[in-house]
Amino acid sequence: GGICIAQSLKIPHHHKASDFDKIIRLLLDTHHARAVILFASDEDIRGILNASKRADQVGHFLWIGSDSWGAKNSPIIQLEDAAMGAVTILPKRATIRGFDTYFTSRTLENNRRNVWFAEYWEENFNCKLMSSSKKDESSRKCTGQERISIDSKYEQEGKVQFVIDAVYAMAHALHNMQRDLCPENSGICPDMDLAGGKKLLKYIRSVSFNGSAGTSVTFNRNGDAPGRYDLFQYQWNNVSGPGVPRHRTVDRDVEEMQWPGGKQDIPSSVCSLPCRTGERKKYQHDEFTCKLCSYDMRPDANRTACQPIPITKLEWHSPWAVIPVFLAMIGIIATIFVMATFVRYNDTPIVRASGRELSYVLLTGIFLCYIITFLMIAKPDVGVCSFRRIFLGLGMCISYAALLTKTNRIYRIFEQGKKSVTAPRLISPTSQLAITSSLISVQLLDYDEQKTFNPDLARGVLKCDITDLQIICSLGYSILLMVTCTVYAIKTRGVPENFNEAKPIGFTMYTTCIVWLAFIPIFFGTAQSAEKLYIQTTTLTISMNLSASVALGMLYMPKVYVIIFHPELNVQKRKRSFKAVVTAATMSSRLSHKASERPNGEAKTELCENVDANSELTAVSTSTSACVTWSAAPRC
Repeated sequence: GGICIAQSLKIPHHHKASDFDKIIRLLLDTHHARAVILFASDEDIRGILNASKRADQVGHFLWIGSDSWGAKNSPIIQLEDAAMGAVTILPKRATIRGFDTYFTSRTLENNRRNVWFAEYWEENFNCKLMSSSKKDESSRKCTGQERISIDSKYEQEGKVQFVIDAVYAMAHALHNMQRDLCPENSGICPDMDLAGGKKLLKYIRSVSFNGSAGTSVTFNRNGDAPGRYDLFQYQWNNVSGPGVPRHRTVDRDVEEMQWPGGKQDIPSSVCSLPCRTGERKKYQHDEFTCKLCSYDMRPDANRTACQPIPITKLEWHSPWAVIPVFLAMIGIIATIFVMATFVRYNDTPIVRASGRELSYVLLTGIFLCYIITFLMIAKPDVGVCSFRRIFLGLGMCISYAALLTKTNRIYRIFEQGKKSVTAPRLISPTSQLAITSSLISVQLLDYDEQKTFNPDLARGVLKCDITDLQIICSLGYSILLMVTCTVYAIKTRGVPENFNEAKPIGFTMYTTCIVWLAFIPIFFGTAQSAEKLYIQTTTLTISMNLSASVALGMLYMPKVYVIIFHPELNVQKRKRSFKAVVTAATMSSRLSHKASERPNGEAKTELCENVDANSELTAVSTSTSACVTWSAAPRC
């Protein structure tokens, strides 16, 4: 209807006087819009009128009250000056004469079917009917001979007409439904029982009949009846004498209306004044020109334009990034140095004895653990996020898959040796690489989750579209490999220290478990923190750097030290049979307690890899025992 809504404000459910004062202040921000439509309870209407008096704005606002105000005086008692000129409405209604005759003839004897009638009787005649009554003990006892409208005041409730029409609307709807669904039955048929509420509602909205007041009863497509209202204005009563205000029916008779300050002209209420000569309208916002800001924009303070959302991301110069980057760079340099040393001395006994194939696989995993730091801190884009999704858990998975394969191999060899001299299966280099590759391939399976977008965030966080759950799923498999590898490290802790790498692997896994046990509570404990992006990224990268550094330091640095500074120890050892190897392993603990009985003095045992081209399993002893070569198992 060409009406401009300058503001739409809500009254809090649990309100205070200050809430109403705030509403008045907000309404005054659009001071040209003076008409205020109130959809409020009596208490809220009084709160608004009182606040306008406290703000010294009596006469400024033009109040328009809904039917909750109507022609009642209760919302404006002692606030008549603030309510003067208010325009209110009430649904147009008529007095139903037949209802008065019926209701005034009701007594306790002839109206027992109405379970609330006894309570009404007590309230209407201010008496007490029974001991269970809620009336005070001081109330007189009802006689039952009281009569409505004779012994008490009676006025027909204004909504009687609508209640009667509502009952008839339901009756007409049921009648029409029965006629359509049960044409051959005189009552309800099975089709009506199964019709459901939606079909009944359709029939209710389709009724049309003359109501109890003689007016037509119909409903539109939304279920609303035609609006018929009486229009009132709260004004001074010139008939009863000056100073007596009342609600007067005006029914759009503008000449009979009175305005605050005694003005005769209709007050103006506009969102903005008309443009003068040489001016043009500049639309700010209304229900027709509002637009939705894009996902990377937000409204300004006045909500008249969109502005970019401040972007939060981890910067390279931030202390949260400097520390993990520094650790990663040192780790990368150390890893490259170890790998170069192993390649340079690839055919020396120490390198061969460590299992060259799995050693290079493990070094690759350690290198990726350091590299992921740069991907986690880099500015997110499609490429960075893609690589981050792939390599986040891959480095750890490669490392722990290689370590698990090694520890499992050691465990199976010595467990098999206790039962027979037959070598266990799948301990060749090719088999070991195949097992490691199969373990790594599981990590490449992707996991996705349906996410929701929260438009209420006041700042934008530039991050990859990876949730905390996806990060844990990506790392979870690597953690499973780590735990399994730790279990095997515990099982092989009894292997003599000179036999392969069982004990260094064990110490590596114990330390790594401690690192990740500390990581989990820190990562999830900061999920609701404002610094979540920084803390979680830094914690994750440092944990991966520490895990890689522990493996690099405990498994490779001792070998590199011997290769470079003590080359005299990097020599070929004599060979011994598989049975001798296992016997040496099981007897080493006994020999350590009987040094005086050892032949030829010291009886150390060591497991290493043959330097021959066939890569046979060999063992050497400093005793004078004869050596036998067995070529079925290349490594232990």
